[in-house]
Amino acid sequence: MPFTRIAIPAGTSPTHKAAIARAVHDAMVTAIRIPEDDFFQLLSEYQPGDFHFDRDFLGHQRSDRMIVVQITLRRGRSDAMKRELYARIAANLEQAAQIRAEDVFVYLVENDFSDWSVGSGRMSMEIQVQAASAA
Repeated sequence: MPFTRIAIPAGTSPTHKAAIARAVHDAMVTAIRIPEDDFFQLLSEYQPGDFHFDRDFLGHQRSDRMIVVQITLRRGRSDAMKRELYARIAANLEQAAQIRAEDVFVYLVENDFSDWSVGSGRMSMEIQVQAASAA
């Protein structure tokens, strides 16, 4: 169950925000095989001057329209899956939201199943074990 935070430039239209969210989600469904309905994202706008970054780090020419995608997810994906995820996010954003691949910064934060509670104050692992034993 990933949770995604996406930082975007201020003034991004609601239609463009929806395209960004969908592009990232579709990449996660395809590359790391999350379920289609596992869709939890928080988009936050940053103002000019709020985000400081190196425009040329590692040879990428970044613009003022850079976005940051932070995905918190359970550990266990292979490096190959992660490579595919990064590539698909960049490609999807370029196609669906006209965001240059050079302006897409992605990072993952991995944790364990016991680090999640998705509602009712219950550990998600307990809910999963309960569902498995009922089946």
